[in-house]
Parts: sequence; C-alpha cells; structure tokens
Amino acid sequence: MNTRKQIILSATLLVVGVLVVVLYSAFRRAPGSGGASGHVHGAPAADSQGGKMFSISEERARRIGVAYAVAHRSMLDQSVRSVGTIAFDERHLANVDPKIEGWVERLYVDYTGAAVRKGQPLMAVYSPMLVSAQEELILARHLLDEARDGGPAATNAQELLAASRRRLSYWDIPAEEIARIERTGQTQKTVVLRSPADGVVTEKNVVQGTRIMPGMDLFKIADLSVVWLQGEVFEKDLSLVHVGQPARVTIDAYPGQVFQGRVTFIAPSVSLESRTGTVRVELNNPGQRLKPGMYAALQIDVPARAPALVVPRTAVLTTGQRSIIFVRHDDGMLMPHEVKVGLAVGDTVEILAGIPEGATVVSSASFLVDAESNLGAALQSMPGMDMGPAAATTKGKNPAAPASPAHLGH
Repeated sequence: MNTRKQIILSATLLVVGVLVVVLYSAFRRAPGSGGASGHVHGAPAADSQGGKMFSISEERARRIGVAYAVAHRSMLDQSVRSVGTIAFDERHLANVDPKIEGWVERLYVDYTGAAVRKGQPLMAVYSPMLVSAQEELILARHLLDEARDGGPAATNAQELLAASRRRLSYWDIPAEEIARIERTGQTQKTVVLRSPADGVVTEKNVVQGTRIMPGMDLFKIADLSVVWLQGEVFEKDLSLVHVGQPARVTIDAYPGQVFQGRVTFIAPSVSLESRTGTVRVELNNPGQRLKPGMYAALQIDVPARAPALVVPRTAVLTTGQRSIIFVRHDDGMLMPHEVKVGLAVGDTVEILAGIPEGATVVSSASFLVDAESNLGAALQSMPGMDMGPAAATTKGKNPAAPASPAHLGH
C-alpha cells in the first residue's frame, strides 16, 4: 500500500510540474505580457529622472479641471501674524512703600485710576517715630549752636546732627523739609508721602485712618506713555522674528487704525503646552488710548532677501514623505517630478529643488492627474493586457476592451 501511495504522489507532482512549465511558456508568448518579445506600445515611458511620462487629452483635461502655470522667480515676502494683549511697560512702574510705621492722617489721592504727577502729595502720615527723629534733630542743632568754643562737645554735637539728618533722609524726608525743621525748630506731626513718578494709579491699598507698616504696597503707579504688546508666536516662525523689526498692531477698539511699534524682546524659552514663544512689541501711547488688557492683533513683515522660484500651492501634491509636481513637456506629455519645497506664503510656495525655472506645471487638479497616472500604471501591469496598436484596433470591435493607460482620456 505504501508503494502504491508513493507512485500516485509522484505522478501527481509530475503533472503539476508540466502544467507550470506550459503556463509559463504561454505567458511568455502572450502579446503585451512584457516578455522578451513584447514591447508595450503606448505605455508610460521612463524619463532620465526615473519618473513615468503619460498624456491626458485636452478634452479629458478640461473635464477634470486641469490648469497650468509657469514656475517663475518672485520676491517671496512673508509676514508673521499673532495675537496678544496690551500690558504695562514694566520699566515705568513705581510702588509707594513706606519706610516708617504710622497712621494715614489724610489721603489726597483716594481712587484707582487717578492721574498723578511726580512729587504730587499722596497722603499725610502720622508717625511717632518720625516725631522723635525730628526732636532729635532739633536737639542736635541746639547743642551745636551752644558749643561755640569748639572742642569735644562741638564735635559730638556735629556728629549727632549729621546722624539725625541721615536718619530722616533714609525715611525719604526731603532735604528742604529737614532744613526747615532745623531752621524753625518746630516738629511736624505728619509727613507727606509724594508720588515718585508721573502716571496713573493702578492699585490703591490704603484708606484714610489705615495703620501702615514699613514695606506695605500702598500705591502702584504706571506711566502709560509707552506700553507693551505681549504676543505669542508659533515655534516654527520664531526664526523669522528679530529684535528691532517693525511691527503693526491693530486693536478691536479702534477698527481700521494701525499702530506702529518695534520688537524689543524675544523670550528665551518656548511654552511646552502651546509651542509658542513670547514676543514683546513696544508701542508709543500718546493720549493713553492703548489700555493694558486690550486684545490686539500683531503682524511682523519679513521681507525676502532674494527672488525665489515659486509655483502655486495647488501645484504641489504631497504624498506624505514626498512632494510631487507634474511638469508638462513640449510634446504635451506630463511627467511627475519630486521637489523640495520651502516657504509657503499666501497662494504660492517656494521650490528649492526639483524643477527648473520656466517649467510648465499642472497648477490645479493635481490629485486627479495623479489618479490618472496611477490608473494607467495599474492597467499596464496587468498580465495579458495588450496595450499596443492591435488592442486599439480591436477596441472598436469590442467595447469592453480597456483603453491604453498612456492615452487616458482620448
């Protein structure tokens, strides 16, 4: 039985082998099969760059919306756009912090938003420490006046007077006020705290009668003659922004108006969440029309350094890892070229390599053109497909016969 099974198995394998040889020989002799005797007429031809040339009839091109454009050189001006908010110029902020303990006897500026001038009285403060320091100054003055004969007493009185003056000056008592106390010999119950700068009161943390302590933030004063715009620029655009560049700012509160500024600072870090970097634009603010907290739009123009080779954006077909452009040759054939793209501005894109200047490219319906070329290549690779003149002849006799992929649309 085992011998009989072996004979049957051997016979079966022999028959299968013969069939394989016969089918392979038949396939080799089939027209258009791509064998040694077959040259496919009308198949996409390979160019020197390895692409496949193919054609589309004018009627078919019109039907799928194919248009053409010429690759040319142009100044590719770019602009970086962002949004942000108006903020205080931190260099022009001033705090009013007392250096003495006391009570607010009288408040001269009593609301947030009040405009103040440098040296303007803000409040009068009663401080027992200050009264004692004034009395010490007056006593030192009297001791010095009495020690007319000089000697150690006069020296000691002079040192005490100098120390009393310094103590009052350290508490920000003006020099003219110290001189008045020495001259008149009269103490003042209160001391007046004055504004250290021009601006508006943005914070007020005191009312009349409040007990104040050294270091308390009583007032915050901001000079709004210059303000900042803090804008967020995407990471990919940060290389285009430089300190000193002019910038244009628009505000929703003033439609149609453009405020001119310049970039003064670029943050040294990028936000991990938004992948943006902070760009600061300095703006002059006459009339204080720009108010901190306002929403603003920012535009920074980046002029091109040299003309670039450009094509319409719609001419570039991105396949994931590659960018393809279809170039039309003088004989009407189309050929895909792999290109390296650069900056994209508006409706145009820069081409760094891949096609020459003056090339005629498919500027629209590139996806459909790519589909046509892929369909032709797929039909060409099918075994037994006769894509030559004979097939074209039989096409009229057999309506089901496929058209040549090299002439889709004819």
